[in-house]
Amino acid sequence: FLAEGLRLLTDARESGRLPEMLVMAGERDPHPLLAALEADVERAGGEIVDTTPDILAKITGKENPQAVVGVFAEFDTSLTSLDRAAAPIWLVAQALRDPGNLGTMLRTGDAVGAGGLILLDDSADPFSVEAVRASMGATFTQRVAQARWDEFLPWLRSGPGQLVAASLRDAVPYRGAAYRAPCFILVGNESRGLPEDYEAACDLRVTMPMRGRADSLNAAVAGAVLAYEVLAALER
Repeated sequence: FLAEGLRLLTDARESGRLPEMLVMAGERDPHPLLAALEADVERAGGEIVDTTPDILAKITGKENPQAVVGVFAEFDTSLTSLDRAAAPIWLVAQALRDPGNLGTMLRTGDAVGAGGLILLDDSADPFSVEAVRASMGATFTQRVAQARWDEFLPWLRSGPGQLVAASLRDAVPYRGAAYRAPCFILVGNESRGLPEDYEAACDLRVTMPMRGRADSLNAAVAGAVLAYEVLAALER
């Protein structure tokens, strides 16, 4: 997958993730961070390719691309690669279709110190250009796993973990609810929400007040609001 721009690639490098290839505009301003990135990629056996701005534009799909693009091998996204004890909060999204929402959830996870994002069922590609851009570097700080519901639930129940859903069914107010770590925060599809049987399997269902005419929050926003409430509760 692609990651574009020196800042994003520096975030990846500092998180221990190096691209297998750097593609750079032949005419570019020197920068110490770029020099350090080039040196690390070369030491790791990676490839550095100089090209033209026109070729970079075709690679990235942007008319005015930044001067450097990294090409990464996709990460291990199996549930078995996760260490649930590594963080008190994990985000879980079911059938999340919008790559912008996916990237935003990764960014939220980074902000609250979550371990990562688990994508259930048919979700957007977490390594698409749109999702990586929207994550603002959190693709490299957050673990990403992909699974079907019938794989995820047995995995979750095989160890500690509280599954909490944003829901309207038999739910308690999200403020002051009895959260415990590791807390897996589950949000549903942008238009349909969570299937009823998924909600029924949760340990806790919480609801957020809606004071206006809208009947729901954006999926990524709901995840963020709930994540900060869980963070506050666990720190009390």
